[in-house]
Amino acid sequence: MRLYTLAPELPGALELVDLLVARGVTVSAGHTDANGDEANAAFDRGVATVTHLFNAMRPFTHRDPGVAGAALAREDVVVQIILDFVHLAPDTVRIVWRAAGGRLALVTDAVAGAGVSGDGSYRLGDIAVEVRDGVVRRDDGVLAGSVLTMIDAVRNLHALGVPLEDALDAATAVPARVVDADTGRIAIGAPADVLVLSEELEIERVLVGGEAHVAA
Repeated sequence: MRLYTLAPELPGALELVDLLVARGVTVSAGHTDANGDEANAAFDRGVATVTHLFNAMRPFTHRDPGVAGAALAREDVVVQIILDFVHLAPDTVRIVWRAAGGRLALVTDAVAGAGVSGDGSYRLGDIAVEVRDGVVRRDDGVLAGSVLTMIDAVRNLHALGVPLEDALDAATAVPARVVDADTGRIAIGAPADVLVLSEELEIERVLVGGEAHVAA
């Protein structure tokens, strides 16, 4: 286990944080109703990142920043975002970048329908979900993941004015840092798993272990 998401306000959560951190597991705050004080207590205890900022958590308000505001106000917490322009509005992403550039990690929260053209019905564990016009919802209308691909997340971040090098880091080096993995960089001795992009940010080649890889 490399990464564990929990709600830090629940009974016993902080003790679990201690146990996980001691075993080298990165702990993330997410799917949570924690207020700002509870969030900061968790970050002080070793919670290092936030699972899909703003989504599935207490809303940010001027008197209670919740997990989102507390994370953005710190410098030691990596914030993860789903950048499909469904989960977050463009201006929200701009605010996040200005507050947390360099510690922003792109995630997709993708369901099985990601990369598949057209609408359709899928399952997210035991939950039936429906993809309509690129938006994934449960039967009750609640968002339930996305059909975002990582390359589209990079394109979206770059389209908002973030330099390409920084957008690529948000998809590679920053997430690797979260789980202390020796990936997300090109260096002597590092894994030779490389994506080659065109000037238009289209995928041209995929190398796995230094060898050309062709998707089945």
